[in-house]
Amino acid sequence: MTSTPLQTSDISIIIPTLNEETQISNWQRLQSLMDDRSSSMPCEIIIVDGGSSDKTVSLARSLGLRVESCNPGRGAQLNHGARLASGKILLFLHADTELPSAFATSILHCLSEPATIAGAFRLKIQNGGLLLRFICFWANLRSRLLQLPYGDQALFIRRDDFLQLGGFPEAPIMEDFIFIKKARQAGRVTTLPLSVTTSARRWQRLGIIRTTLINQLVILGYYTRVPLQKLASLYRR
Repeated sequence: MTSTPLQTSDISIIIPTLNEETQISNWQRLQSLMDDRSSSMPCEIIIVDGGSSDKTVSLARSLGLRVESCNPGRGAQLNHGARLASGKILLFLHADTELPSAFATSILHCLSEPATIAGAFRLKIQNGGLLLRFICFWANLRSRLLQLPYGDQALFIRRDDFLQLGGFPEAPIMEDFIFIKKARQAGRVTTLPLSVTTSARRWQRLGIIRTTLINQLVILGYYTRVPLQKLASLYRR
């Protein structure tokens, strides 16, 4: 007996938000990508808001997007969206990240390989100069060689495999890092050649060198067993 091939309508896109009204243009572009496809096979899109105090919820609803609410925390929000999703494939998308136009076809092709348990896209930083392009180069090299993409690369996985792995840890930070480390023990984690484009806002706000240093200190702290709450404080300070 052969299984039914997966199609675009089997993809559920889950976007966690907290005061993300400035990213509404990303969701408008996402809606445009959906409109370019067969209207009978759109992806499901679920916004999971963690208690925004700005216009995130009202703007998302004005686009006709489904908005759900839960306690703040990216891991908790992603898991809540996964529980509500109807798709056989879950795509976890940061609010400030834009998908490439051929994302759905690429995901379906990638997950048609039984040995592949999860995947992500190459990273591109919006309006990035030479130094940010250099950071992307190393991030993409790490992602491909170590099978260790991060959440800003739009992680995707079959729903059944996601549930089998227990979902994201509802930790104050590094939920994507911990989850992918666990996933790659169960199968291959593939980085697609297509790129997602993520905002440079954190690098612009803190500075490229300082942001990169903080990121590396957080990873070092994780491996040396610094409590995640302390790492979260360092990251968000």
